[in-house]
Amino acid sequence: MQIRRINADAAPVPTTGYSQALEVTGHTRMLFISGQTPVEADGTVPADFETQCRLAWRNVEAQLAAAGMTLDNLVMHRTYLTDRRYTHLNRSTRIEFLGGRETALTVVIAGIFDDSWLLEIEAVAVA
Repeated sequence: MQIRRINADAAPVPTTGYSQALEVTGHTRMLFISGQTPVEADGTVPADFETQCRLAWRNVEAQLAAAGMTLDNLVMHRTYLTDRRYTHLNRSTRIEFLGGRETALTVVIAGIFDDSWLLEIEAVAVA
């Protein structure tokens, strides 16, 4: 599998840690990960955003692992935030989790299904 980052000269330069587009060739499997919420396996939800964000990313990693994949297979993710004030903490946590990986991404400020969730992350991976 080959992943080629694309950042067109005629479009804005990405600000931090993502690619404007990714071209994926030679893959044999695609994994579509439903919105991962900041909920522990026992059903508890942490109160603060940073803990919720880390938990949602760990839940993304758990789904990847269950499919025999890692964050290296991640090509796109969409994060839904309940409030714009979480933007910077969301970005720094994403960069920490993804390391140098620059997926395609979208961040949306939106209402979320459960009032206790401050974010939700959905993703696409290939292998």
